[in-house]
Amino acid sequence: MKNLFTLSRPALVGAALMAAAFGAHAQAKDVAVDAKGEIPYVIDARNVVARSGTGLCWRTGYWSPAAAGTATAGQLPVGCECDSDIVPKDKCTATEAPAAAPAAAPAAAPAAATTVTLSAKALFGFDRATLTPAGKAEIDREVLAKLPQVGTVSMVTVSGHTDRLGSQQYNQQLSERRAMAVKAYLVEKGVSADLIETIGYGKTQPVPGVRCDDSLGRAALISCLEPHRRVVVEIKGAAK
Repeated sequence: MKNLFTLSRPALVGAALMAAAFGAHAQAKDVAVDAKGEIPYVIDARNVVARSGTGLCWRTGYWSPAAAGTATAGQLPVGCECDSDIVPKDKCTATEAPAAAPAAAPAAAPAAATTVTLSAKALFGFDRATLTPAGKAEIDREVLAKLPQVGTVSMVTVSGHTDRLGSQQYNQQLSERRAMAVKAYLVEKGVSADLIETIGYGKTQPVPGVRCDDSLGRAALISCLEPHRRVVVEIKGAAK
């Protein structure tokens, strides 16, 4: 049976051309222009450039190579899409916005520290390691009251020192007991025990410049050596 819908060769060629034109039109990118000044291309109500059936942009009477490279569509000249063979290539390269500078790291909190030297006479009785009520008041005033100055406390070092009277072993033990007594009171007042380190130096670190002659009577010698008998509290932290 003869096919009634067989097309002639010219008809086939025409159909192919129409299909190609349709395909080009379907694939053409919409170019929305910035509707300012003279637009060298025909635009619709959406400010989108009108195209022919083959995807070419319709030019107006105002069109010129200069106008094609001046009127813009977003960041680029409209001619970059419609007349890319005319508009210089360097004009059709989008410039990337400069990368934002990395955010500055937050400044570290400034370190803070304070050191308090307490006379053993103010804290203990002679040759004793038990805090007196006056000694506790001294710690309240000279140590605990200064904790806010260092903000967040990171470490407290309590070191005990004695004078040179007595043996090295005895003075070492005495200095350790005195340092531990001060730590216990600080913990009682709310300072974390984990933050407090105690050290006993015995008579190994006398105060420079304090000289007492052994020819002095015992009472006078004990009084002269008083600066050596001390507890030093060092507080470290991060200031607010």
